[in-house]
Amino acid sequence: MTATVTTRPAISLAGLRKSFGDTTVLDGIDLTVTEGTVFALLGPNGAGKTTMVRILATLIPPDAGSIRVAGHDLTREPDRIRAAIGLTGQFAAVDRLMTVRENLQLMADLNHLGRTESRRRVARLIERFDLGASAGKPVSLLSGGQQRRLDLAMTLTGDPRLIFLDEPTTGLDPRSRHDMWQIVREMVAEGVTVFLTTQYLEEADQLADRIALLDHGRIVAEGTPEELKRRIPGGHLLLRFLDPGALNAAAAVLDVTHRDDGALTLQVPGDGSVNSIREVLDRIHEPAELSIHTPDLDDVFFTFTNKRPDTDKRPDTNKRPDTDKKPEEKR
Repeated sequence: MTATVTTRPAISLAGLRKSFGDTTVLDGIDLTVTEGTVFALLGPNGAGKTTMVRILATLIPPDAGSIRVAGHDLTREPDRIRAAIGLTGQFAAVDRLMTVRENLQLMADLNHLGRTESRRRVARLIERFDLGASAGKPVSLLSGGQQRRLDLAMTLTGDPRLIFLDEPTTGLDPRSRHDMWQIVREMVAEGVTVFLTTQYLEEADQLADRIALLDHGRIVAEGTPEELKRRIPGGHLLLRFLDPGALNAAAAVLDVTHRDDGALTLQVPGDGSVNSIREVLDRIHEPAELSIHTPDLDDVFFTFTNKRPDTDKRPDTNKRPDTDKKPEEKR
């Protein structure tokens, strides 16, 4: 199936606000997500990411703002929105005592698919998510990666065209994370829109067509991954030499921003382009090694939030998984 490229908005926000008591969590958010794309929302814990997802998924009401999701007004048509979307949270929402097939069948029944269609859809999802060998097993026997695949398969049982993935790969090993990435790419290729929140910046870099960075309830940066990286200064070349003489000779003719005599290295400005590399090499004898550093999403995150992302963070099962969830959000 080949998706039709559109520029229609799957999500449109203007002036979205949400407070819990005296704490403002979302402070006038304007945002547009185009159909058939991956939109990643990044930000530190407590920035308001999960609150925004819960509002867009109609789980909690906004305080103010004009909001349309999947073509429907959030205030006037919440039921139509719920019928058009899927939501996968940070932890697999599956029944661990039931089998894989029973979990999927339950979701098919809740979506009123009918006996024939539900059997067809369950079989298709088991095949698509490579769960055939585990279909008759209780979920408690599945690995974490298999449980997350099942959770996403259950989300797709109702055939939603807009899916919210709230930190979907938290706690997964690298192989399982990459498997989930491939599933997301396949869904988007079929025309599904994905609204993704994640703590893994590589995940956003790999998957997102556009990224918004949320901090203290406000969007502080937005653009494609490459656009955001270009906004950050600091690209450089790292040169390593075989002896102090070569290091000194190069340091005398280059614009050096950092020198390490112990490691025999020099850091000089450079954007990684062929011209910038050639300009440096034309002025010195070839170094023993040359490496290129260009700003990445870690640099973007740090620049706009003044925080380093904790990309190795794992969930603490004794605490709430996201500090921007407030007691008032429970339903």
